Amino acid sequence: MTGASQRSTGLGRTRPRPRFRWRWGRAGLAVAILGWLTFALGPYVWMFLTSLKPKSELYTSPVQVLPHSVTFLGYKLLFTTTPFLRYFLNSAIVSAGTVALATVAAVLAAYALSRFRIPGKTYILIGLLVTQLIPSVLMVMPLFLTLRTIGLLNTWWGLILVDTAFALPFTTYLLTGFMDAVPKQLDEAAMIDGCNEITAFRWVLAPLLVPGIAASSTYVFIYSWNEFVYALTFTSTTVSRTLPVGLRTFIGEYLIRWDLLTAGGVISVIPTILFFMLVQRNLIAGLTAGAVKG
Repeated sequence: MTGASQRSTGLGRTRPRPRFRWRWGRAGLAVAILGWLTFALGPYVWMFLTSLKPKSELYTSPVQVLPHSVTFLGYKLLFTTTPFLRYFLNSAIVSAGTVALATVAAVLAAYALSRFRIPGKTYILIGLLVTQLIPSVLMVMPLFLTLRTIGLLNTWWGLILVDTAFALPFTTYLLTGFMDAVPKQLDEAAMIDGCNEITAFRWVLAPLLVPGIAASSTYVFIYSWNEFVYALTFTSTTVSRTLPVGLRTFIGEYLIRWDLLTAGGVISVIPTILFFMLVQRNLIAGLTAGAVKG
């Protein structure tokens, strides 16, 4: 043995002890995580720094990463000269309505698929996933004609129904997998104690489904909050536009208002962060449990 950090292999050669390999592995993992965080968070940091720059520093060459003089003029102009608050309110209402409607419908559908004997259940679940493979742009024209016929263009309800229709299949699949992990013996025990199916779901299953509901509602919220194609097609007035479409209006044919665009982008991220903070306690458990069927 040539040292405390090495040991013989029986062939006259030495190799590092496992603890050194473990340290190098941890170092490599730390570097990989740091690189991933830089890749994921870098655009947001750049957007935030750009929102603090005065106009004189937005088009300098070479590009300045840090602003020499910090200004909040972009935020002030965003709230005083543009209908940004209206866009924000529209997105908040559409997202909240979509989360509520899709979650309730998905919970009921998942309960039926998980607890009742439905012929072809496996094919139904596969069909729910196959719907996610359909490009959303293919449905623009049929949905436009449908909403125009029933008078839901330029309305919150039109966007809520469309977003719910596209978020519901995956949400149902996710909650079905999570509900399958809950033993059916709990339902039977509750019914023996005098509950019917509704009260057994309310007092026994619902508390256990909180992590799954948190995971599915997070997916629905992010989808609805960031949805652009349908919001652009089905809204044509300032009163009905959502935030992604509203931010698009800051990009002109000959000029891009980077101050307004980046300031609006920073503010649009805040609701998503707040939503994650509300559900973070149950989010990880819901994602891991809902992805595996028990």
